[in-house]
Amino acid sequence: MTGATIIDGKSVAASVIDAVKAAAATLEKETGARTGLAVVIVGDDPASHTYVSAKSRMAKECGFASAQHTLPADTTQQQLLTLIESLNADTEVHGILVQLPLPKHLNSDAIIQAILPEKDVDGLHVVNAGKLATGDLKSGMISCTPAGAMVFVRRIHGDDLSGLNAVVIGRSNLFGKPMAQLLLNANATVTIAHSKTKELAAICRRGDILVAAVGRPQMVKSDWVKPGATVIDVGINRVEAPEKGEGKTLLVGDVAFEEVASIAGVITPVPGGVGPMTIAMLIANTVAASHRAVGRKFELRSF
Repeated sequence: MTGATIIDGKSVAASVIDAVKAAAATLEKETGARTGLAVVIVGDDPASHTYVSAKSRMAKECGFASAQHTLPADTTQQQLLTLIESLNADTEVHGILVQLPLPKHLNSDAIIQAILPEKDVDGLHVVNAGKLATGDLKSGMISCTPAGAMVFVRRIHGDDLSGLNAVVIGRSNLFGKPMAQLLLNANATVTIAHSKTKELAAICRRGDILVAAVGRPQMVKSDWVKPGATVIDVGINRVEAPEKGEGKTLLVGDVAFEEVASIAGVITPVPGGVGPMTIAMLIANTVAASHRAVGRKFELRSF
């Protein structure tokens, strides 16, 4: 492996968290408003509980008023909607996070759309998706993982991506589409590629910025990458690793890291790249919501 600069996602996330702590403390000191986050989890999925604990811990570390609502697996749609309505009405709650996936009998989309758009700190409400699509980055909430990936892009290339070609592999509502919108809003020329794209490798090679979010382990090889490109790997795939012992697994991205790092200019590792940014941007969205609730401006592009 040679000269690609490897982005330390933990370090960048820590700098975002520091900025959030300062913003939350200043807001409380000057207005008396303490940033409030409500986290809702339904059922007993161990991975979900691990994620929720990390999010609640980070919120408390930032000085937020953080409340966790843990509901049984047999919670009905109406019971969950009633809780969302009460959190919507609570002026001390600025952000509402419903941990996904929900148990199969619940309609996740109806739950997400029931959250007030200004409290939707996951950035999944159709109003927030629409604001992003129309270029309104000042009043909407941006989906956390693409927002985090965009922090990396801005730190490498600046705020104006004019003249740069960006290729996003993946078209999901959770990541691919909002990532493309963010790049487009920064003046990049954007191509969205996906499983039905022909000559995928050739299209990827055009990208000065290549973002991989397909969920296929190590699919992007070195001959897919333009020399010197910025490669953002959003994939999180667990693969068997017999060399580490029987039954052992390894976490890898959608990019074949070792070989692509010999071609790319900048690359994010998995783990330790985009992952830490997701929680950081959730916390950033929450502090933005608390500022806006008291009539103060707070731009997420300031990180």
